[in-house]
Amino acid sequence: MEWFRHDRFGMFVHWGLYSLAARHEWVKNRERMTDEQYQRYFERFDPDLHDPREWARTARAAGMRYVVLTTKHHDGFCLWDSALTDYKVTNTPYGRDLVEPFVAACRAEGLKVGFYHSLIDWHHPEFPIDGLHPQRDDEEAKQAPRDIAAYREYLHGQVRELLTGFGPIDYLFFDFSYAGRPHTWGGKGAEDWGARELLAMVRELQPDLLVNDRTGLPGDFVTPEQYQPSGPLPVAWEACQTLNGSWGYDRDNVDYKSPELLVRMLVDGVSKDGNLLLNVGPTARGLIDPEAETRLAAIGQWMRLHERSIRGCGASQYQAPTDCRYTQNGDRLYLHLFSWPFKHVHLPGLAGKVGYAQLLSDASEIQLVEHDPARAAENTRPGAQPPGTLTLQLPVRRPDVAVPVIELFLAPPR
Repeated sequence: MEWFRHDRFGMFVHWGLYSLAARHEWVKNRERMTDEQYQRYFERFDPDLHDPREWARTARAAGMRYVVLTTKHHDGFCLWDSALTDYKVTNTPYGRDLVEPFVAACRAEGLKVGFYHSLIDWHHPEFPIDGLHPQRDDEEAKQAPRDIAAYREYLHGQVRELLTGFGPIDYLFFDFSYAGRPHTWGGKGAEDWGARELLAMVRELQPDLLVNDRTGLPGDFVTPEQYQPSGPLPVAWEACQTLNGSWGYDRDNVDYKSPELLVRMLVDGVSKDGNLLLNVGPTARGLIDPEAETRLAAIGQWMRLHERSIRGCGASQYQAPTDCRYTQNGDRLYLHLFSWPFKHVHLPGLAGKVGYAQLLSDASEIQLVEHDPARAAENTRPGAQPPGTLTLQLPVRRPDVAVPVIELFLAPPR
């Protein structure tokens, strides 16, 4: 887990046939498409502008240190030349494997390599129809016999291909189990996937691989999706977040989060000892869309100045003031100010524990003040704070960055 806890920030890439529809990665489910209706995307998939090196460079410039690609999403379409199916990229007009160059591009940029692989498959003829399947309302299709054991063998075979065909892989994100969920029927879980055997195979093939928690059995980390935990969790965790609420390219969805909010989400996660896996959904021509590019570039500008408040950091024992977050790495404590106060910020419990403070953006000194606890307020002189409080004197003008950070050098214990 060392690299995972150190790097803290990764890119998720949702890409596949749904990028042509450009209206959410669950378009086949939402619009109850048949395989025949969905086939028009397979017949026209030709991402002529795709350059995985650009993706990798964009991720690295944003401050990300690992990238996770959807090798197969729920629609069953494979981005590599699988020997187990014809429903793969090499049979589209594009005609070439997409996973191998992705892996090579990430390695060239010094990024860790991750694969997403759906446990669900709406295209496979033996995957039993359930309440999430696009054909859930087709009575004739529901009556046709299907063999989950045959599908399970296929699932395991494809995972074996991915873990033996592309060299060492760092991260594997399975998605997802839904057995017993009250809002659907026919849900599937660990037993359906043969999760125990599947994970044993994964560990045998790539012992150093990190695996998530969505097979229905515990993994190396948990994956809260589209929300931020309210505090540290007892296990390693990673928040999976979108830029605009959609994972796949969604042309008409303009509900993009601001760069400032995205930086706050990253900081918030690290302050709670977690990671952020931030998603992009490339277009059908293989490009990261301009709205996403703009936000990633803005995050990268912030990370260029403030990376050391994220990388290698985690939660702190100290309680941050209102509208602030602490991250900590050894004797460096980082105060992230989500709102900029007027002249002073008061830090409980830090009196006598900080030797020096500076704005991280330009390394300019921030003065430390420890008032006499008995001092009374008088006209322009503020009164004392509770005992043990350290006060920082701030400039009136807020630094022109998404989230200002003050680096506190903790003093050795007296």
